Amino acid sequence: MRGILKPKFWDHVDVAAGPYRHLFNFQRIWKLAVMLTAGVALVPLIFITVINYQVTQNSIETEILFRTSRIVSNTRRSISFFLQERKSALDFITRDNGFETLNNPARLEEILENLKVAFGGGFADLGVIDPLGYQRTYVGPYSLVGKDYSDQAWYKEVLDRGVYISDVFLGYRQVPHLVIAVKHKLGSGLSYVLRATLETERFSQLLSNPEMSGLEDAFVINHAGVLQTSSHSHGAVLKQIPIPVPKYSVNTEVFEEKKKNGERLVVGYAYIEDTPFILMIVKEKSALMKPWYKTRLKLIAFLAASITVILIVILWGASYLVNKIYLADQRRVAMLHQVEYSNKMAMIGRLAAGVAHEINNPLAIINEKAGLIKDLFTMKGQNVREEKLMGLVNSVISSVDRCATITRRLLNFTRPSEVIIKPMDLKEVIAEVLGFLGKEAEYRAIAVSVRVPEGMPPVESDRSILQEIFLNIINNAFAAVNDGGRVEIVARREDERFFSVSIADDG
Repeated sequence: MRGILKPKFWDHVDVAAGPYRHLFNFQRIWKLAVMLTAGVALVPLIFITVINYQVTQNSIETEILFRTSRIVSNTRRSISFFLQERKSALDFITRDNGFETLNNPARLEEILENLKVAFGGGFADLGVIDPLGYQRTYVGPYSLVGKDYSDQAWYKEVLDRGVYISDVFLGYRQVPHLVIAVKHKLGSGLSYVLRATLETERFSQLLSNPEMSGLEDAFVINHAGVLQTSSHSHGAVLKQIPIPVPKYSVNTEVFEEKKKNGERLVVGYAYIEDTPFILMIVKEKSALMKPWYKTRLKLIAFLAASITVILIVILWGASYLVNKIYLADQRRVAMLHQVEYSNKMAMIGRLAAGVAHEINNPLAIINEKAGLIKDLFTMKGQNVREEKLMGLVNSVISSVDRCATITRRLLNFTRPSEVIIKPMDLKEVIAEVLGFLGKEAEYRAIAVSVRVPEGMPPVESDRSILQEIFLNIINNAFAAVNDGGRVEIVARREDERFFSVSIADDG
């Protein structure tokens, strides 16, 4: 677990790197690899995601505005057609029927019934107003014959403009309705007015556009901001809406508005030409954007998952590669140490060989002179009388022989030679190695015992290599044992082909 969370190279410090220590700072190398790889991999991904996010959101918002504008335009055409159709019907009636004919209640009743059949209802009554402003004939649910309209604003407007479409109002009927009136000239230069009352139910049905999703609040207001149809958000007919009346525009307009509670609205409106009506469609932007919000969450989740996977791969890959570099560097350092150790051992070997040669020359002279002294005493027959002196001479010769033996062994260890595999006595090789370490064992009072069973077959190996192996093993044993301890070397036969040597220390 530690190797996964914290790689081996993390706390490594190469003290031997000197001024190039930064080249062997594996933690820094790992961080640079992670940052560079993460930058190359994540920056384009995040950049593309942000651009895609903004483009998609802008596209959806633009589509919402365009769709709202289209719905408003189509609904405005429907309302305009609805009113124009009924206005045209009244124009046709005035042209198809004379003033006297329209003053016949039976004929006017027949015309009203035909209008109801032709337009599927909607017409509540019909009235003919003479040039003086009095209602001469009326068919409908109320008694309005003889009513004077001459001083009312709508009557003056219809005389001035030729047509009049009223706001929705209650009147004395106390039922929301609107009036369409058209002027027709008489031959004498005077004019009369044909006036029709329309029910608002059919007018309100025009706001149920099939293109609407049900999230919209569609309603009609007049120029004063009074509802002409009911609204889901702002109440019933003839109530004042709480939002400002939009400014006049010939074209359909769509804009965004922020409510006091921070909620954003998409408002589309259109002024209906030659009428007092303004069509408005209001949508809550959050409801319209809800599908995008769900898609946005998926996009963000995908981005987060992608970043997580990429970071995991980057961290793992950087750790793996830098760890490989670290292990390769460790092998390089180990090989350099091995080469350095081999060079040091070769140098020591050359030094020892030189020392051995230098010692051998005076030893040969000492041995020669001591032998000559002994021969002189022997030739003169003074051996018996100089017995003590002869003992000293023999001691010198013995010491010289011992020194010669040591130097020969030293030369055998240090002399570079080819690997020669030949049979050799294992006990003899161990004894040669112990000959170098005898003084250390004697100085530290270490008891060394060698147990090699009789009949041990010769070992086939290179003598110098085997000596070096035993020298290292016994040196390690001496290093592990305390002064006054014991080292035991035991050789035994494993089978017909193999043998083993065990060295135990007992402190």
